[in-house]
Amino acid sequence: MTDKRIDVLKDILLRLHDGADAASVQEDFNQHFTGVSALEISMMEHELMGSDTGITFEDVMGLCNVHANLFKGAISDVEAPDAEQEGHPVYLFKQENLALRAAMLRIRRIIENYEKPENEPYRLDLLNGLRHQMSLLGQFDRHYTRKEKLFFPVMERYGHDAPPKVMWGVDDDIRDLFKTTQAKLDQLPNISIDQVSAAFEAFAKEFEEMIFKEEAILLMILLETLTQDDWLAIAKESDAYGYAIIKPTAVWQPYREAFDTPKDLQEETDNKESLVAEDLSDTEQVTRVIDTPEGQLTIQFTPKKDKAAVDRTTTQAFGNGYLSVEQADLILNHLPMEITFVNKDDIFQYYNDNTEPENMIFKRTPSQIGRHVELCHPPRVLEKVKKIFSLLRSGERNKVTMWYKSERSGKFIYVTYAAVRDRKGDFQGVLEYVQDIQVFRDLDGDASRNI
Repeated sequence: MTDKRIDVLKDILLRLHDGADAASVQEDFNQHFTGVSALEISMMEHELMGSDTGITFEDVMGLCNVHANLFKGAISDVEAPDAEQEGHPVYLFKQENLALRAAMLRIRRIIENYEKPENEPYRLDLLNGLRHQMSLLGQFDRHYTRKEKLFFPVMERYGHDAPPKVMWGVDDDIRDLFKTTQAKLDQLPNISIDQVSAAFEAFAKEFEEMIFKEEAILLMILLETLTQDDWLAIAKESDAYGYAIIKPTAVWQPYREAFDTPKDLQEETDNKESLVAEDLSDTEQVTRVIDTPEGQLTIQFTPKKDKAAVDRTTTQAFGNGYLSVEQADLILNHLPMEITFVNKDDIFQYYNDNTEPENMIFKRTPSQIGRHVELCHPPRVLEKVKKIFSLLRSGERNKVTMWYKSERSGKFIYVTYAAVRDRKGDFQGVLEYVQDIQVFRDLDGDASRNI
C-alpha cells in the first residue's frame, strides 16, 4: 500500500462526490489500478471523512453503491486457509449469504407465480409460502447485528473506523426497506402482487449490493488485519447474536504449532546459568552467576515482588456496610435489570451478567468493553445518544427515561440513563439500566395471590 495509490483513489472518489460522470471515473480507475487492496479502500474512506474536504460519512454512505461498483473486479483476494474451515466466522458469514440469497430466489419465484390464472386454487398456499420465506429472509438482521457488534469493534481497534460507520448506516437503510416490503406483504390479498414485488426488488437491490461489500471489501479487510485470537473471540461470542437461516455444525479449532524448548537446548541453558539465593527473609537479594565467553559474571539484585492478585473473597468497607468483590459481583448479577456503565471519558467500561446472552434485551459482549460509546450505537440513534449524555454531563438532567414495546419479543421495555456523580458532585459517567416491566403491567392489584 502506498500513499500515491491512496491519493489517486481519493481524487477519483472526490470527483464522484463532486458530480463527475460514473463512466468516466470508472475509465480512469481502470487505467490506474489492476488490483486494489480492501485496506486501501478503508484508508481512503478514513482520509476522506477525516480531512478538510467537508465530506461526511452520510456523503460516503450516499455513494456507497457507486464506490462498490467502481471496485468490482479490481479488489485483490486475501488468501486465508483458516477462513474456509467449517465453523470459522468468515465461513459462517458466507454460508449465511448463500442461504439468504436462496430465500430471495424462492420469494421471486412465488411472486412470479402468485397471480397466474392456473395457480388461483393454490393462491392461499402461495401466500403462506411467501410469508414463510420472508420470515426466513428477515433473519438477515441477526447477520447484520453480529457484523455490527462483533466485526466492527475489532476493526475500529485496528484503526479502520470509516467502513463500519458507513456500512452500519446502509444496514439500517436496508432494514427499513425490508420493513416496507413486509408491510406490503401484510396487505395481501387486498393489494396487487406488483406492489409487493416493487417493494421487494427495491430491498433486494440494496441487499445484494451489501453482500458484495461484505464479501469483497469487509471480509478482505478483516482477513488482512485480524489475528487468529481475534477470530477465536468472535467465534466464541457469535452465539449471543444468533445466525441467519443456517447454524454452525462444527466448532472451529485452529491448528496451532507447539514450540516447546528442545531438551538439549534447555540443558545447555541450565549449565550456563546457576541461581544462588541468599536468605531472602533478611536481605531479599538474589545473586546470579552467569557463564560468559570471558569468564563468570556475578550480579546481585533485589527482585520485584509480584503484585498480589485481587482478593475477591475478603469483605471490606463498602457503602453502608461490608462486601467482598465476589459478593458485589453476585449482587449486581442478580439485580432484575441489565446494567451498563459508561465512564466519564465515554468509554463502555462494564455490564452485568444477569441473563444468558441470547436473552438480553440489549445485546452486549466482552469485545465491546473499552469501546467508545458512540461506536456502540447505529448512526440513526447517534444524535439521541449524544443529546442524552450532554444533558447528564452538564447537570441539566440527572436521569433520562424512555420506554417502548419490543417488536421482537412483545415485552414492554423501560430504559433509564442516570448520571453518576461522586461525593463532590463531579460527573463520573452514565449508568444505563434496562428492565422488562411487562410483569408489572400484568399485575392485577391483588398482592396476596403472589405470596
